[in-house]
Amino acid sequence: MLSKIAGKWSMLVIDALDGTPKRNGQLMRQIEGISQKMLTQTLKELEEMQIVVRHDMQSVPPHVEYCLTPLGNGLRKRICALDRWVENNMLDLIAEHRSIPLVVTD
Repeated sequence: MLSKIAGKWSMLVIDALDGTPKRNGQLMRQIEGISQKMLTQTLKELEEMQIVVRHDMQSVPPHVEYCLTPLGNGLRKRICALDRWVENNMLDLIAEHRSIPLVVTD
């Protein structure tokens, strides 16, 4: 469960669903580098975990929107807090990473 939530695309989709319902195309434009296949797969997994809800407007042409559930909103707050922490500490994290000696084993 944690690996699905903590995955790169899941975290970006959860962050992109910022309290307003979004259509597939909006998410594609907002999440740089995600393919249609990965977006569809990620949304389906998040829907199965009850993090995201899919609203089919039953219209022609098809109109589907995605939004976070209350559970998803709680998760988004924590993900955004972690994201802000990384942003605020990026220079220290990079400096610390560079000071760690690289060990090569045979």
